[in-house]
Amino acid sequence: MPGEQELLAKIDTLKQSESKDVIDQRMAEFRSFRTRSSHDNFKELCFCILTGNCGAEASLRIHAAIGDRFLTCSCPEEFTALLKDNGGRFYNNKGRFLGSACQYRDDLKDILDSFGDDEQSLREWLVKNVFGFGYKESSHFMRNVGYENVAIIDFHIVDLLSAHGLVQKQKGLGKRKYLEIEGVLRGIAGKAGLSLGALDLVLWFIETGKILK
Repeated sequence: MPGEQELLAKIDTLKQSESKDVIDQRMAEFRSFRTRSSHDNFKELCFCILTGNCGAEASLRIHAAIGDRFLTCSCPEEFTALLKDNGGRFYNNKGRFLGSACQYRDDLKDILDSFGDDEQSLREWLVKNVFGFGYKESSHFMRNVGYENVAIIDFHIVDLLSAHGLVQKQKGLGKRKYLEIEGVLRGIAGKAGLSLGALDLVLWFIETGKILK
């Protein structure tokens, strides 16, 4: 498929560049979360809640500004006030999401560990139990705490795949379509010699020129 070959060539070029070292470092940071505390993992979960309908750079800024207060707030109203004070978007909804997530704050590491390497079952649990998480947010959180075999599919990724004739543009992503596109990405990752988690960083760089998280 010409479009796939073109994209794989772009990926290969990036793998030969200095950016690959930054991507490898970022993936090592993500893997470190597998041995870190529930509170570290919870703060990363909070970051992924912040990113919904908000740019990654703005979310990183807000996340850094709030810091350890993610670990001391105990109700939606407190989170809402923090988000509002720090320029967060949709602060009422996200305040509710963060307040609900507090039930997992002290036990999140045990919950993650209970799934072992069954990443698909863990993602289903997150979608079902974390208020505000769909497949994208659940996959984002998982990748950021060291799980590498799920895909983070947002409009940047869909646009890139669409531009190479690999998928059609989507107005929304239900479970069936999300898993279908994840299958396309899994095939590309295999041919490129990358995990799905690392592939996301590579594709994000190709599409935006940035390596974030």
